[in-house]
Amino acid sequence: MVAEQAAVTTLARSRFADRLHRLRLSLSSLGADAILVSSLPNIRYLCGFTGSSGLLLIESSGGAFFTDSRYTFQAHEEVAGARIHIAKQGLLRAAGEALRRKRGHRRVAFSPSSLTVAQKQSLEAATGKGMRWVPDQSVVEKLRCVKDASELASMQEAADIISRVFEAVLPLIRPGISELGLAAEIEHEMKRRGASGASFETIVASGVRSAWPHARPSSNLLKKDELVVLDQGAILRGYCSDMTRTVFLGKAPGRIRKLYKAVLDAQQAAKAAVRPGVKAGDVDRAARAVLRQAGLARYFTHSTGHGLGLEVHEMPRLGRGDEFVLQEGMVVTVEPGVYVEGLGGVRIEDDVVVTAQGALDLTNAPREFLEL
Repeated sequence: MVAEQAAVTTLARSRFADRLHRLRLSLSSLGADAILVSSLPNIRYLCGFTGSSGLLLIESSGGAFFTDSRYTFQAHEEVAGARIHIAKQGLLRAAGEALRRKRGHRRVAFSPSSLTVAQKQSLEAATGKGMRWVPDQSVVEKLRCVKDASELASMQEAADIISRVFEAVLPLIRPGISELGLAAEIEHEMKRRGASGASFETIVASGVRSAWPHARPSSNLLKKDELVVLDQGAILRGYCSDMTRTVFLGKAPGRIRKLYKAVLDAQQAAKAAVRPGVKAGDVDRAARAVLRQAGLARYFTHSTGHGLGLEVHEMPRLGRGDEFVLQEGMVVTVEPGVYVEGLGGVRIEDDVVVTAQGALDLTNAPREFLEL
């Protein structure tokens, strides 16, 4: 058992070393001597730390991780590829003072989106004059786009969990249960099957509220002859899944059946467009073309999908005109939908990985129209 644990640790350290190496290769293109990583998902990706307080400073030959005393033991257990510093007077001050002591460091890359103006000012005060801060151009997020074998394995398992959860709760989707109650059952079932939690607040939206793409579950009771949209995702070993299914309580009228078929056809067209070298916007265009032909394009009010990984929304975004080029190993959602005020909404969402052969489904719960 000890040998197995040692082998896992060695493998993990090698993985983090490779990621840090690729990040260091980006320093020259950023025109930076070092990069200060403040986003917690990026920190986890680069060195393995899973706590809620940390900064990671990566230089061309070395790195330093800053956290507070709450995480002393955890940091020594998890962090790979960086010296650990327990800050006594704040992480920003500790990182800034470390930079000030470094000779030759005049340009440091940082993420403007994960530091507030006040935090940036604190860093500048700690580093003193002469330090130039340059945007990091989302370099870590771009590295995270392409998943390695271990990430894909975790994401497949997370997708399997949420697929089985949906099947397990199908008998509960009946008139009389509240949206909140059903959402609670879904999230309980996730944890019962090994997930650490939900990727986001589970969406259960019924009746006319199913036309709200991001409705929060309410105390409303499910009723007969209504659409029900269920958007759910599970986290496993830090990686997210995200799947939506839409069902009808009772015998659906023809109009509802047509909406569902159009959305399913749009999803299939978008999946068929997914492959390496394709622009993200082209996947979105494929879905919209089907809905436009069905006369439903105006009811599709969001992008066709988004990247997925340590966060439930990552690069790339499968939206109108997006020029981001898909690469093998990326994981994205494909989730067209139509939302008709006063009637309801239909959304079908799956997680797919980009392979040389095209899109490979990770989520695999039934997609056929279910009348319950």
